Amino acid sequence: MTAVKPQQAPAFMKAPPADLAAVLFHGSDPGLVSERAAALAKSLAARENPPGEVLKLDETELDEDPSRLETELQTRPMFSGRRIVRAIAGRRISTALLKPLLNSGPLEGLLVVEAGNLKADDSLRALFESQPHCFAVACYPDSAADIDALISEVLSSFSLTIEGDARALLQSRLGADRALSRAEIEKLALFCLGRRSITHNDVDGLVGDAAGLALERIAEAVAEGRTKSAISDFGRALASGENAQVIISIVQRYFLKLHRVRSDVDGGLRLDDALKSIRPPLFFKQKDSFSRQVRSWSRGQLDQALRRISEAAKAARLTSSLEDVIAERLILALASMAAVSAAAAGGR
Repeated sequence: MTAVKPQQAPAFMKAPPADLAAVLFHGSDPGLVSERAAALAKSLAARENPPGEVLKLDETELDEDPSRLETELQTRPMFSGRRIVRAIAGRRISTALLKPLLNSGPLEGLLVVEAGNLKADDSLRALFESQPHCFAVACYPDSAADIDALISEVLSSFSLTIEGDARALLQSRLGADRALSRAEIEKLALFCLGRRSITHNDVDGLVGDAAGLALERIAEAVAEGRTKSAISDFGRALASGENAQVIISIVQRYFLKLHRVRSDVDGGLRLDDALKSIRPPLFFKQKDSFSRQVRSWSRGQLDQALRRISEAAKAARLTSSLEDVIAERLILALASMAAVSAAAAGGR
């Protein structure tokens, strides 16, 4: 029954309590929440003898079998250590579901839950902070010292150094989301692989602003038709204080980028060459996804999507009290268009 403060989190992660039964990771940095949840689940599984199994449950599985979470946590596997169950707070994974489960006595498995930015009086956070052997770990955007340490950690694994002014610029562009910060540093390192040091020009040309990148993840999910991920990331962004009009703007910018590449391809340019013209360049992990989107969305469909985005942006400006609803409806509409586009592309 402990609230783990941000400055206590590294020690908690390094040596999780032996009596730990359930953990809630929450905060305004979704990348850090996810990274810590995955790392803790892996660590808890490894310390079991024999090693335990990590199982991820989503709301679709709980819709099909509402008792699945309880079954997994109350059943000890026959041929492995305790099962570690990962889940994301939402419609199904809620206080109403978890409170009787955590009150029922010792569990056979261990529970790791991810959530967004929860207020101090939020019922889910209060549950984990008050129950025996349960912990709520706060995950907020990295401090300057955290970012500096992350830069050193990633670059040292590539045997790279970074010049002082380049490090300062890189620090200024990171921090909104741990996972995206790590991905941006890795992208920079891969680009500079084979050299001894990273320069200011390298950083300026390759690394975008991390806050914008975190929001761009919503646009990526929308363009791919991953409605659940898009809505989940949208909700987390709003919970962390982001503005719905800014999110609409990021989605618009992303679709303009798709439109430009699609137009280049329709004009006779090879897709690989069109992708190379994007600035800042795509991270290599994004290239396959972006390429699929370019192939699945036609020029006409992207024209229609951009009209919808423009109309939503105007409506949000004129009726700011409804901007969250307008942005959510836009996300749902575009994700539905993406699904239709992907199906049509598959049939061509």
